[in-house]
Amino acid sequence: MPLMHTFDPPERFVVGTVGEPGARTFFLQARQGARVVSVALEKQQVTVLAERLDELLDEVMKSAPTVVPALAPHGLDDKAPLEQPIEEEFRAGTMTLAWDPDEDKVVLEVFPISEAEVVAEVDESGNLVDEDAVSAIELDEPEPEEVLLVRIEPGSARAFVKRAEAVLGAGRPNCPFCGNPIDAEGHLCVRANGFKRRDPV
Repeated sequence: MPLMHTFDPPERFVVGTVGEPGARTFFLQARQGARVVSVALEKQQVTVLAERLDELLDEVMKSAPTVVPALAPHGLDDKAPLEQPIEEEFRAGTMTLAWDPDEDKVVLEVFPISEAEVVAEVDESGNLVDEDAVSAIELDEPEPEEVLLVRIEPGSARAFVKRAEAVLGAGRPNCPFCGNPIDAEGHLCVRANGFKRRDPV
């Protein structure tokens, strides 16, 4: 059985970063009392999670407008930094989102990145027994060792999305010409024939 890090509900559940723009590490962090779990993830994963969570809440709001707020309640704004010290529990791989209609809560499961083991029949020399390598290889997906399970109220979920969008927007500005991030020194813009563009002042 995997180690379950369950928060139902957490006192605090946020996304935040460590490091300077362009070299930031993103974390999901849940806290209940003195217990804190931090999971590292990619910026793109934060973007997708915020979008899907917002879409899920919008869908539920159509059938239950009194349960799900259209916007994040003001009292739930969280602009504080991540809890210190940050100890990475694992790096996020697959994430699942669901709505629990019995408790009116969003359910998020975060699984660690897992690398499927390649299992093949080989002879004493290390050669594949079957000449057709494709038929001799099977992928064995291991069970996750840990899982982060978070169940949150709709208002807290909207607040999570609001903070995630603010965190994502606090990174490097995008080039108005090519859309790629601009470093403090500028960047090689693909639409400027290799010339370095700088952020306009």
